[in-house]
Amino acid sequence: MRPSEDTITEGGLARPLFGLAETLIDFLPSEPGPLPAVESFSRRAGGAAANVAICLSRLDAAPSFLSNVAADGFGDFLVETLVSNGVSSELLTRDPSHETTLAFVTLLATGLGALGYVGVAPLLDLLPADAATAAGVVPLAADYMRVFFLGTPFLFGFFIFSALMRGYGDTRTPMVVMALSVGLNVALDPVLIFGWLGAPRLEVAGAAYATVISRGLASAIGLCVLFRTTRGPDVALRYLRLQYERVREIVSIGAPAALEQSTTALAMVALTGMVAAFGPPVVAAYGLGNRLISLVFLPAMGLGRATNTMVGQNLGAGESGRAERAVGLAAGAAAAVMLTVGVVALVAARPVVSVFMATGTDTATETIDLATDYLRIRAVEFAFIGVFQVLLGAYRGAGNTRTALGFSLVALWLGRVPMVYGFAFLAGLGATGIWIGMTTGHILGALAAGLWFTRGTWKEAVVDAPDAGPAAGATEPTEAELPEADPEAEGAGSRPDGGTTQQPES
Repeated sequence: MRPSEDTITEGGLARPLFGLAETLIDFLPSEPGPLPAVESFSRRAGGAAANVAICLSRLDAAPSFLSNVAADGFGDFLVETLVSNGVSSELLTRDPSHETTLAFVTLLATGLGALGYVGVAPLLDLLPADAATAAGVVPLAADYMRVFFLGTPFLFGFFIFSALMRGYGDTRTPMVVMALSVGLNVALDPVLIFGWLGAPRLEVAGAAYATVISRGLASAIGLCVLFRTTRGPDVALRYLRLQYERVREIVSIGAPAALEQSTTALAMVALTGMVAAFGPPVVAAYGLGNRLISLVFLPAMGLGRATNTMVGQNLGAGESGRAERAVGLAAGAAAAVMLTVGVVALVAARPVVSVFMATGTDTATETIDLATDYLRIRAVEFAFIGVFQVLLGAYRGAGNTRTALGFSLVALWLGRVPMVYGFAFLAGLGATGIWIGMTTGHILGALAAGLWFTRGTWKEAVVDAPDAGPAAGATEPTEAELPEADPEAEGAGSRPDGGTTQQPES
């Protein structure tokens, strides 16, 4: 099913909500990383080394930090919020902000990618790594990061494409495109890592090349769908230019979301730095555990994005009660699913971890023990993180991106980072203190977001910035209220070429 605006704002809630949540696969390339290839590489290359390298190369979030700022912050939440907040398909056809967003994010991603490339060495030098990690692992991480940063400009397109299509109501198209990308990523990983089929043996850097190539393909297909077909919002190359007023609007609404993503990444950098102080086995366990948990969190993230669209369209249609019921349904579903997954993780943590780690050496055994403890301790927070993702989606869908930013800061900088430091270093709990601190921080953020949500003030404004969208409860504009076409005017409304959009299927 591909939920349309009518099904999202009328009728039952479950079908459109879970239909929108189908796009879990959107997150696969950005969240778990090249997990199958890393597992295979770790078995062939001596156990924990590959896991440590991939963990440090990401700094648990560092390469994705740039694409998050450029695409997820300024593009994804901005476009999805503006598109879903009661905007009809006809008005969407007349909105030139999509091309401006594409142009702006392209420039931003290019600049940030270049900055990241030249900053790889200084960034890794900040890690308090021991001698073994610095000599054997950090160079592998640097190779991975340089490739990833060079490919940053090619990665943003899919995020914009996916946000536009989701906000418009079409969830299946981006899901199919990303499925192709994931399949290509999995196929390319062993070829480029091990040098199969005559390809050069690139080892850890090969995983980065596979990721860049597969995401680049997803971006290319997504842009072709937007520019060369009638599916989704109408966009055209001739309008692909920067417009000052639109850029200012993008920055005003998108900056809090971008800041949220960047502060998340920076918190992960701080956490990885503290983890690195405990040596390769702990770093390997942390990296492996994070990739497994990223997979576990996919249902919560999918429901959070679905809540974003459901809340935006229902508030824009004046259905605040329905929006609140949608949040309640999504939160209950997320809690139930994540609680079930948490119980499974508690019971079967060691067998799951062992699948992705070589055995037979003292280092491997220590890493498996640490990763097992990590997964079991963090399983306690699974239900909380499910609800937290849904609540953040509700705030973003209402345009309250600053509220979402605030609670992300609470969870990370008042929760996880200081608690990890306190438990691991001040209390002397070591690696166990890291796992406890991370879990406690997320629970704190979820409780704070939940208490604030009960106040009901999140429904009072559809967007934070003035003139960025319709007020809550506003009706959709009539034909007479839509801007007239003016081919000569900067930021003209309707297309001079008479382009039309295709309404998503029900």
